[in-house]
Amino acid sequence: MFFIFPVGVWASLALWFRTPGPEWVRAIAAGAFGLLALATILGLLAGRRLRSLGLFAAAFGAVLLWWSTIKPPETGNWSPDVARQVTGVVDGDMLTLTNVRDFDWSSRTEFKERWVAETYDLSKLRYLDLFLAYWAGPEMAHVIMSFGFEDGRYLAWSIEVRSLKGGEFAPIADLFRNSPLVIVASEERDVVRLRSNIREEDVQLYRLRTPPAIARAILLQYVEESNDLAARPRFYNSIVTNCTTAVVKLIRAAGGHMPFDWRLIVNGFLPGYLYDRDAVDTSISLAELRARSRISARAREVDLSPDFSKLIREGVPSPAPR
Repeated sequence: MFFIFPVGVWASLALWFRTPGPEWVRAIAAGAFGLLALATILGLLAGRRLRSLGLFAAAFGAVLLWWSTIKPPETGNWSPDVARQVTGVVDGDMLTLTNVRDFDWSSRTEFKERWVAETYDLSKLRYLDLFLAYWAGPEMAHVIMSFGFEDGRYLAWSIEVRSLKGGEFAPIADLFRNSPLVIVASEERDVVRLRSNIREEDVQLYRLRTPPAIARAILLQYVEESNDLAARPRFYNSIVTNCTTAVVKLIRAAGGHMPFDWRLIVNGFLPGYLYDRDAVDTSISLAELRARSRISARAREVDLSPDFSKLIREGVPSPAPR
């Protein structure tokens, strides 16, 4: 009996968010299943076990069959900043990416759109950095990974919701196959500045203690995942396939060791997780590290400078290599 309630809640919400048609149709579908779940629980309490479970099981089986037919759309009237999926080709040490985003943001809704092809020499990859953009209090942040090359170039990767034009982030709806997933490769002057200067989020930068060979393996995993996503679209999920969990999977696939921790879900506390694992500078306290890692004020000062990536790193602690 105890499984009826969560199953009924999940199925009712799935029907509410994904049933085709107007709101009243979705409300009837969700309400009907909710009432069936309630009637099943009451029937079990009254001793009518077989009849109650049989009808509920058949209805839930029908919902699961319908659920399996829902596929992520390959085309849509996407928001311009997530309209293209980056793809890449590797030839020896040379990585060529298509559809790297390099927008010039004036406001949340005004920008100069620019998508470019870029080539990177993987033999010159030296650094892996982590940005955390706090958008909903201290508990939750958006994760951006950035790869630094010895010539001063940085390539940032952001795993995001592929929302429709005019759409808004809906974490509850995105638990129910609401929006596709998209991986964005971008200039930091675009994706980081958007968060720090335009959206005025609290952006923190953490220099990671990552050997170049591991950084290269993780970058190539991003490329592989992006190519696969371009060929086979998948849904974003606020819990199991979001900006943090996807990064963890990539790092593990590249051979990095990241044991499970609650801070990988409540990702606003990731700095403490990284500090405990000696992945950042531990020669200072965690409180001081976090204070010196806040780069939003500096990002607003340098704004559109061509040296944006270099200037925002001034004063940010960098761990000594092992």
